[in-house]
Amino acid sequence: MTLDSRPSTLQPFTGRMPAIYLGHGAPPLVDDATWPGQLAAWSAGLPRPTAILVVSAHWESAPLTLGATRTVPLYYDFYGFPQRYYQVTYPAPGAPELAARVRQLLGDETPVAQDETRGLDHGAYVPLTVMWPQADIPVLQISMPSLDPRTLLEVGRRLAPLRDEGVLIMGSGFLTHGLPFLGEYLSGRAGDGAPAWSAEFDRWAAETLARGDLDSLLDYRNRAPALQYAHPTVDHFVPLFIALGATLEQPDRVDTKVDGFWLGLSKRSWQLG
Repeated sequence: MTLDSRPSTLQPFTGRMPAIYLGHGAPPLVDDATWPGQLAAWSAGLPRPTAILVVSAHWESAPLTLGATRTVPLYYDFYGFPQRYYQVTYPAPGAPELAARVRQLLGDETPVAQDETRGLDHGAYVPLTVMWPQADIPVLQISMPSLDPRTLLEVGRRLAPLRDEGVLIMGSGFLTHGLPFLGEYLSGRAGDGAPAWSAEFDRWAAETLARGDLDSLLDYRNRAPALQYAHPTVDHFVPLFIALGATLEQPDRVDTKVDGFWLGLSKRSWQLG
């Protein structure tokens, strides 16, 4: 019996879960006038997951590391915000069965570490607080072992069987994240627009993904416009490749679930597969 053929201990599930890439926002996302409603409507249209597997822009660690498999305090990985944002809780059940299944699917040749003290960071829990506010679905966060898109694509490909077990695979980032370049725009902004570099990268990513051009996405460092402004570091873009890897058999099934801009940054989010 191969690792992939071992029976799963997750609850029975009929059908196939999509995978998603979403813009997770900063802690004040929950106070936005429209964004929480968009995310809540998205989750309401999904089958109820048996568990949620999150890869967040805010945890890069090699080898790939499994977070806590029991309920532990959240990881407030931000500073300078009002105190109320440090009092948010999200006591989702742990997911030890999912953690074991991830190990199985990655195989003996892939090193996997464990950090039982590592709680969900804001890239994981902020969107979950508005998508599944009851916190009653098991959640497991795993690290990005690399920022290389091909490495993450392969991780997603290996984890794809989880979709048939009702697991929602969620890449959490932000489609544009040029925080150092927002000052001038924000000082004179009007309406709900975006700086040119943010709009340009958003348009390129949406069009490239819509036509299923995986080669261009993988070569984004050479092909994406305004990359140096949209992503001075690429940690908020590359979680997309986890979701893409998990849906390689259905590359043409792409649905934009959230679009528009938040303080000039693209909040575009996709459902794949």
